[in-house]
Formats: sequence, C-alpha cells, structure tokens
Amino acid sequence: MNRLAQLQQFIGKEFDQSPSPFMKWLNPIVVSAEEGHLEFQYKVRPEWLNPIGNLHGGVTAAIVDDIIGATMFSLNENSFITTINNVIDYFSTAKENDNIVAETKIIKRGRQFVNAQCEIWNADKTRLIARGTSNLFKINN
Repeated sequence: MNRLAQLQQFIGKEFDQSPSPFMKWLNPIVVSAEEGHLEFQYKVRPEWLNPIGNLHGGVTAAIVDDIIGATMFSLNENSFITTINNVIDYFSTAKENDNIVAETKIIKRGRQFVNAQCEIWNADKTRLIARGTSNLFKINN
C-alpha cells in the first residue's frame, strides 16, 4: 500500500499510525488526503496555550511544519524530503477546546525542491489563524 493510501485509511479518524512520534502527540484527525493536499483537524489542548490562554505560536508553527511533512509523505516519492525553512504569519487566535483545521497545498514541486503552504483556520473556516510556507529539499536515499 502506498503512503497516500495509508493516510486515506484514516479519513474521519485520528492518525494514530503516523511514523512521526510528534504527530502522534499532536493527534490530528484526517479530514481529507489527496496527493500534495491534506486537511487535518486538531482540538486545542491546555498544554498548547500561551500564558494568556491563546494557542501558542510555537505550537501553531509545529502544526504547520508537521502537516507539511505529512504532505510530502503523500507524494509517494522515494526521496526523503526535509524542511529547509518555515515562514509563519499569524492572523488570529484559538482558545482551549477550539477545533482548528490545517490545510496544505503544494505551490511548486521541482526536481530537488518543493515549496508548500499551510493555512490554519477555525473549524468553519471563517477565520484564518495562521498561514505558513515552507521550502523543502529532496534527499535521495
């Protein structure tokens, strides 16, 4: 079974079979999975909050990095694809127990480099919380 099909098996469920221990800790629910495009839902937990009770920017950045990594997994390439950089813009907040949705897309898929984007929204996608872009490099095994 290819990696995309593995992701698709978890649509509507927690992705508890991720090869990433960090993703298991984030505990996303797979909303949709297509090649180069994922949508995961997360429930904001107390340990994800900053001192004033908002979703911590570092957790937001971690979600962006992690789901973009999973998006690379969905491409079914033989290369390992590693992050070179992340740029995150923050627009709004989320609170404890809020459901948030992270959605990715590939901006450019080249021979050696990939540029990808992730947007994090509130549950009904009426409020953009953050947008991140990443450049990634293909490492041939």
